[in-house]
Amino acid sequence: MEKWTLKGEMALSCSCTVFCPCVLSLGDHPPTEERCQTWAGIRIDDGHFDAVDLAGINVGLMMDLPGIMSRGNWTAALFVDDKAPIQAVKGLTRIFTGRVGGSTHLLSILVGSFLGVRQVPISYEMQGETRIVRIEKYVDGAITPIRGKETGKNVTIRNSEYWISPDIIVARADKSRFRGFGRNWNLAGRSAEICKLDWGNE
Repeated sequence: MEKWTLKGEMALSCSCTVFCPCVLSLGDHPPTEERCQTWAGIRIDDGHFDAVDLAGINVGLMMDLPGIMSRGNWTAALFVDDKAPIQAVKGLTRIFTGRVGGSTHLLSILVGSFLGVRQVPISYEMQGETRIVRIEKYVDGAITPIRGKETGKNVTIRNSEYWISPDIIVARADKSRFRGFGRNWNLAGRSAEICKLDWGNE
């Protein structure tokens, strides 16, 4: 099996009206709105798929879950930066469909319908602490951490067994539009999260 690692950051926006219950329940509590509509932007700072370098590539995800996360039957789509070489696109597709094991293996079990890969311009930028994510034709998002009581510190869930990351910064979507695959979502004002990624199968 191919060896892979991926380090970077994810900013995720979802349809829950308060912070995502999946993080603390590890996917066993239903979303606040019965189903979960979510998109995410990922900035890859370092990583590889076998000999293929993944550093500097931005990725996006769309996921539509009919109910409790752990019950599966998700619909998903993958977006990869148009500047990524074809070998990187192939590797990232295998990673994000869970076919090469490791951190994303769950996706091979939980995703019932994979709508495919779109190669489009993707930007993941910082304005202060706000993450600005744009996936051309699909996503226009701005995600800001929620400040905690301690000055200069954000509200953070630490040391969880959540599959994405043990530490999740609680955030809110200032702007969150997703259009594509027959979906038109406006998730502004709803739950969001930011986390460091340290994934792989090595």
